[in-house]
This record gives sequence, structure tokens and C-alpha cells, in this order.
Amino acid sequence: MADLPEKDNKRILDHTMDVAYNNIREILEKARLKVVRAVNSAMVYAYWEIGRVIVEEEQKGKERAEYGANLLKQLSIRLRREFGSGFDESNLRYIRLFYLKFPNCDALRHELTWTHYRVLIKIERDDSRNFYLNETINSKWSTRELERQINSLLYERLTVSKDKEKVKELSLKGQLIEKPEDLIKDPYVLEFLGLKVSSNYLEKELEKALISKLKDFLLELGKGFSFVERQRRITVDGEHYYIDLVFYNYILKCFFLIDLKIGKLTTQNIGQMDFYVRYFEKEEKLEGDNPTIGLILCSDKNEVMAKYTLLSEGKNIFASKYRLYLPTEEELKRELIKERGFILREQEAEYK
Repeated sequence: MADLPEKDNKRILDHTMDVAYNNIREILEKARLKVVRAVNSAMVYAYWEIGRVIVEEEQKGKERAEYGANLLKQLSIRLRREFGSGFDESNLRYIRLFYLKFPNCDALRHELTWTHYRVLIKIERDDSRNFYLNETINSKWSTRELERQINSLLYERLTVSKDKEKVKELSLKGQLIEKPEDLIKDPYVLEFLGLKVSSNYLEKELEKALISKLKDFLLELGKGFSFVERQRRITVDGEHYYIDLVFYNYILKCFFLIDLKIGKLTTQNIGQMDFYVRYFEKEEKLEGDNPTIGLILCSDKNEVMAKYTLLSEGKNIFASKYRLYLPTEEELKRELIKERGFILREQEAEYK
């Protein structure tokens, strides 16, 4: 090194320093992450144990109602004095509920933080809670993403046309993507766009809003999606056509085309999407890819026409409604009853 010019010496030393620094930085980052995970895991287990103590003491105090009623209040006063504001009466109620909803300590998951569990324990039904727990782990949802999926009633939307066994599987394993139908939701909830229901917006404005909130839209679409292009131009016989949004799903290994429509689903919309799917099948699909999926996302959908014009021919073309606000549970229940009624009538007709 002594025989090299001073400039080259400095460059080699700088490079050596950069390599050493980056290696050390990576070691420290990994160690820091392990510490955070260890602290989080220890906190979750500690809260579970605290919850167990509270519940057991409450059960002992059944014959002393006044004692039981004041237990959380008195514990909160003493714990805050020594351990800080994290043990106010409200948080102690969450800790108590945590133990009641997750009574098996061995079933706790290290991937989930206490804030995740605080959200999950608010869900009353076991099947729904189990689904969101598994999906949080499988999809690596943040607490904010978990809350959004619960508020948009994802579990209820996914169970629309599934039989009892499939619903049970959904609860135990989370969302399984095995065929095109597994990717489709109805309705899609796009409340994150901030568009008013009464607004007289255009399809281009809807598309622009979706692109500006692409991360949220990908979350709503579900697992395995990556964005490819907007307004994809295809040219046939000198005429140009434009597909609103093109995605690729790496789980099913296929293109996923979306056409946005404001208003009622029409046969023209269906024919247009059929053309787009056929084009991609012939011109864009790579060797090893599965058949292209087309989704018409519309504000109004004729259920009968959608069933008989989209699915009867066995094509991977679907239509779903979109909502610009979070549906209430009652609204969604009405839609599910209507949808299931149609499916049952269709099955009865086939049986006859």
C-alpha cells in the first residue's frame, strides 16, 4: 500500500472504512431488533400474567363484592405510583380482558405486539378474532392496518360465498389464495380515498385518487399484489384502448386487470374487459403464468347479470361493487343475506 499514490491509498482506506462501518451497523441493527422483540415478548407475557392474577383475585372476591369492585382501582393507584402511567385503571381492564380472551399462555404469538393484542381483544367472536390474528401475522400488518381491516369488515366480506368448512378454515389459517375467486371481495371498501358519496366525480378522478393512495389500495386488494401500470395502452388495428389499472399477483402468478366504472354494470363493460383479458392472454402472459384475471369495479352491480354473464362461461372475469365509506355491520349483513340467497337459489336450480 505504501507504494501506491496518496490518492489511491485514501480511496482504499475509505472503502475499507465503509465496509467495516456497514458491517458493524448491520450487527447493531440486528441486535437492536432482537432487543425490541425480546422486550415486546416479555411485556406481552407479563401482561398475561398480570391479567391472570387479577382474574384469580376477582374470583376469590366473589363473596366480597365491594372488594372485587375496588380491586382494579386500588391496584392502579399503587402500580402507577411505582411503575408509571401505563397501569391506569383503563389499561388494567385491557390486561384483564387479554387474559380472558387468550387464556392459553402457550398460544400467544411472539410476532404480535401488545398494541396488536389490545385491538384483537375488542373483537367479540372467536372465529373473527382468530382470522384477524392469523392475517396480521401472515400479512405482517401494523396495528393501524389491522384496525382498518377490522373496521372494513374484511372477514365478513371474505365469507360471503364460502361454505361452513371454508369459513372454519378461514378462521384457523387466514386468507388462502388458491384460485382466482379467492382474490375477489364484494364490496371493496375505498373509504381511504376521502371521496364523498354524493360527489359527481369522474372515473379518471377515481383512478387518480387510487394511485395517490396506492399503498392503501394494495392493502384493500389483498395478498400478493404488485402494481404494474396505470392507463396501459394496447393498440389493435390502429385503434388505442386503455386499461385503467394493471397489477400482477405473485401468489397466483397472473396479471390482474381492473377497469373502473361509475354507475351500473353493463354488458358493454363486460365485453370490454373480456377483450382486455383475451389480449393479455395472447400478447402479455409469459410462459408459466396462470390465466389473466379481470375485475370490473363499479358503483352499482346487477347481481343476476353479473352471475350469468361473467361466471357462467368459466372466465376469470369478475365484477364487484366499491363503497366510498365503511359499511355498518347491519348494512353488510343485508348484503350477505342477499348474496347467499342468490347462491342458494342458483344451486337449487342446478340440482333440479
